[in-house]
Amino acid sequence: QVQLVESGGGLVQPGGSLRLSCAASGVINGINAMGWYRQPPGKQRELVATITSGVSTNYADSVKGRFTISKANAKRVYLQMNSLKPEDTAVYYCNAEGSWGSSSDPCWGQGTQVTVSS
Repeated sequence: QVQLVESGGGLVQPGGSLRLSCAASGVINGINAMGWYRQPPGKQRELVATITSGVSTNYADSVKGRFTISKANAKRVYLQMNSLKPEDTAVYYCNAEGSWGSSSDPCWGQGTQVTVSS
């Protein structure tokens, strides 16, 4: 079993910043990539940013230049969010792809709420 625990969400004014953190724990054979997805109210979950074990990154067009994904180590990833907009309001989910125990299914965190409002 592997667990992803997110932290760092909250309420922020437009133009403000937040940093999300995600830590993986459990029986982990190896992590190929970690990332952040979000689900705005009434919409489907969408990709925000991903980072591979080789530190290659990928971003949604809507966050390029404002958000930065990075890793502290193989099991912890951050999402620095700057110049936040009301449309960034969503539940943000951490995702990991790799191998844990006898499983290789993608793993998801419980989500953390980010609200951008004045």
